[in-house]
Amino acid sequence: MTDILVYVPNSGKHAAEVLTLGRTLGDVSAIAFDDAAAALAGEYGAAKVYRVDAAGIDDYFVDPKATVLIDLARSAAPGFFLLPSTDEGKALAARVAVALENGLLTDVSGLEADGTATQDAFAGATVVKSKATKGFTLATVKAGATEPAPAPGAPAVEAVAATVAEADQRVRVTERVDEPAGDRPNLAEARVVVSGGRGVGSAEDFALIERVADALGGAVGASRAATDAGYYPHKFQVGQTGTTVSPQLYVAAGISGAIQHRAGMQTSRVIVAVNKDADAPIFGMADFGVVGDLFQVLPQALEAIEKRK
Repeated sequence: MTDILVYVPNSGKHAAEVLTLGRTLGDVSAIAFDDAAAALAGEYGAAKVYRVDAAGIDDYFVDPKATVLIDLARSAAPGFFLLPSTDEGKALAARVAVALENGLLTDVSGLEADGTATQDAFAGATVVKSKATKGFTLATVKAGATEPAPAPGAPAVEAVAATVAEADQRVRVTERVDEPAGDRPNLAEARVVVSGGRGVGSAEDFALIERVADALGGAVGASRAATDAGYYPHKFQVGQTGTTVSPQLYVAAGISGAIQHRAGMQTSRVIVAVNKDADAPIFGMADFGVVGDLFQVLPQALEAIEKRK
């Protein structure tokens, strides 16, 4: 079978999705820089794990990791090399592409055995098919591209010793600040997302959006209009310039459905829209729509949810 290299940065859902997609293409060889990533690779069906040990590698920007990935790609000669489509993943993929003079596909949502990729263009308004014309298929995979499917096994482990070269020490990380996790699921990985838009009307009224999200065990999102208006923090923005989500259930309350918002949630399995405007674009992509005042609709939904618990 085709050899598939997969960079596994952590133990998150996005990494599990990339591993799952890789398995549909061939035998996965995962690259892990810590034990948590190596364990995830084994849980999601990697046939082999390159367990990289490089003291101090996290003290610098992506350059030391990129050097390791470049060396492994040269020696493994894979048919595919997949990375999560995150800021780090894209930075690493770009460096691999330049060093190996290889083609690069970003934000792919699907891959075929011949290397043909599916990508969204123009904020999701158009779906295109693309293919690298030089080298192997090097691609970053967007979140929500596939549903993660565990396939526990006992992969072969190859230890890789690496050092941080002086040339890779140009940018040092001086501080990392972890956001408090909170009681709700991570927005990018949540199975349920309840988002509010300009129609919520105020920061105080976003409490209703939070109550619905909590009742469903989900995360809270917001449209760009809502975050720009100060109703909710920008880190919870869903859309092209915010977080891309792909939950099992997406509830859009008071959101008109601008194209940049749709680009960040259109792969949701089930979309429920609540809006007073019957002509709002969000209804064009919703599986279920309610034309009405969210302050009347959502309390009734909450009451029904509570009765079913």
